[in-house]
Amino acid sequence: MGRTQIARGARLLALVISVVVNLSILGFFKYFMFFQNNLKFLLDSFGAGTFAVLHVVLPVGISFYIFKSISYSIDVYRGQSPPARSFFDFACFVSFFPQLLAGPIQRYNTIDSRSEHFSTFADQLIGRSHSLHKFSSGAALFILGFAKKILLADAVGRVADAVFDAGAVGAADAWFGAVAYAFQIYLDFSAYSNMAIGLGMMFGFECPRNFNAPYLANSFTDFWRRWHISLSSWFRDYLYIPLGGNRRTTSRVYFNLVVVFLLCGLWHGANWTFVLWGAYHGAILVFERSMGKKPVYGKLPRLIRVLFTFVLLLFSWVLFRADNISGACQYLGMMFGVGGGGSTLLAAQIYAQGHLITMAICALLVFQPIQAFDLAKTISWPKAVTLILLFCFSLMTMFVQSFNPFLYFQF
Repeated sequence: MGRTQIARGARLLALVISVVVNLSILGFFKYFMFFQNNLKFLLDSFGAGTFAVLHVVLPVGISFYIFKSISYSIDVYRGQSPPARSFFDFACFVSFFPQLLAGPIQRYNTIDSRSEHFSTFADQLIGRSHSLHKFSSGAALFILGFAKKILLADAVGRVADAVFDAGAVGAADAWFGAVAYAFQIYLDFSAYSNMAIGLGMMFGFECPRNFNAPYLANSFTDFWRRWHISLSSWFRDYLYIPLGGNRRTTSRVYFNLVVVFLLCGLWHGANWTFVLWGAYHGAILVFERSMGKKPVYGKLPRLIRVLFTFVLLLFSWVLFRADNISGACQYLGMMFGVGGGGSTLLAAQIYAQGHLITMAICALLVFQPIQAFDLAKTISWPKAVTLILLFCFSLMTMFVQSFNPFLYFQF
């Protein structure tokens, strides 16, 4: 056996160890309780008794920094990225604090072709530029994300919580609650991404955008080009393409899509609702690919296609929000008038004037192409004064409201 073969074998062994260790850590902390509870349910069903339950606490952000570590190992093995100069550089990459808790999942020394990014994280560790413009743009992006979280996401989140926790609701209330949650999860997560990217820019680090007006998508294929871009590109490059991507037979391509989105759903959480959420997205993407990457309503005007896609997304967000599958089915039924009932008290709560105004503002923001990432690129004195006032107002609002962590901290 030559030295080249030995070196290749050693590199493969190092990759396997790295991936297995990372996935084992993720699997234990994130899925041990899931499998344990399901096993307990099966044993109870067959009258086999019960057993002591081990409670495992999920470390915040583990899904994100584990995926960053795996991407580094694979890129180095493939030769797409040179190894870090030192363990300190690698540690800085994995634990880069703005992105540590909820992403984006930035690569070490490769660039996603869909990004507007021109310099890798590795290059920026060695040398990065600091300027007043970059700092100002980063501060602006942070403020816009902070305001989006405090003033909008938390406000519509209270509407969504009131409806989803109400038990039986009328059809109109159920739809209103689903829309409120769709706004909440996008505004909340994109707000964190804005704040993380903004903080990084203030320290001289650049990162590509993680969202690109996802609710303007006119199909599910288009949606996944716009939503959580760093995650969708991660699954594409490290799972979908290694499985064969779209280079295999048609049936194998469909299989690859379903597998990727089942695992994408499971990545979001250890619950059957997330698995079903992934299966739902995978099934629709398979159907769209069979139609030439276009939905069945592809010949309709763009506005109608966007609205149809948003409605289909609402059903998936119900699965994402529900505590269990039975709760999701019950809520979906109530959206069509099955098993629900109107409540005057709930209506008075969720249709309050302040909530209606907030929902209207959210709708205006999510259904237009100009995003916070774009607004922060240029800074003028009027914009700077507006941002300072917005930050002060958001800060005061935060101090008078209850604690509302970012939704993606649980993943």
